[in-house]
Order: sequence, then C-alpha cells, then structure tokens
Amino acid sequence: MRRVCFVLKVREDRLAEYRRRHAQVWPRMRRALSESGWHNYSLFADERGMVIGYLETEDFEAAREAMARTEVNARWQAEMAPFFEGLDGRPDEGMIPLTEIFHLP
Repeated sequence: MRRVCFVLKVREDRLAEYRRRHAQVWPRMRRALSESGWHNYSLFADERGMVIGYLETEDFEAAREAMARTEVNARWQAEMAPFFEGLDGRPDEGMIPLTEIFHLP
C-alpha cells in the first residue's frame, strides 16, 4: 500500500463553507472513493486555507482515473472548484503528490 500526501489551497473566505461541505460528504461520493481504491483518506486544513490530503492506495494514478470515470466525482469536483486558489481545472486534477522523505513505521 502506498501512502500519498498532497497540498491544495482553499480561498480563506471560503474555508468555513469548505469545512461544512466536508462534514457532510455525499454517501455516493464516499462509496465511490472506497471502491476506487482510496483508503484511509483524510483532509487537514489550517486557518489560512492550506489543505493537506493523505490517503493510502495501491496505485494513485489508477485510483484517480477510477474516480474520474464516476458521475458523482464530476458533480463533486464542479461544486468544489470555486473554493480553490491557483488551480486550472478540477481540484482532483491539482493533487500533486509530495515526495515522502521520512516514515517511522
């Protein structure tokens, strides 16, 4: 299982709403993520809108591609896109994995 971490930036003026939306992620979206290979998926945010995402998956690109094929993901990404800064396209396309430099198992 591969650990993946990524960073995104939410507009500060939209952060409270972003948090509210993620407190109620649609059941179909949650199911699609699990079925597409996204495991132990978490999002963290600071007060400036820096969002850190973490997940575990066998193959990140395959998991992203599987989600991209779902209708629920297209709707979710369209609704979430206005929350982000510095993205050209959908938020899920802006997830660039960070390089792991240390892990203590």
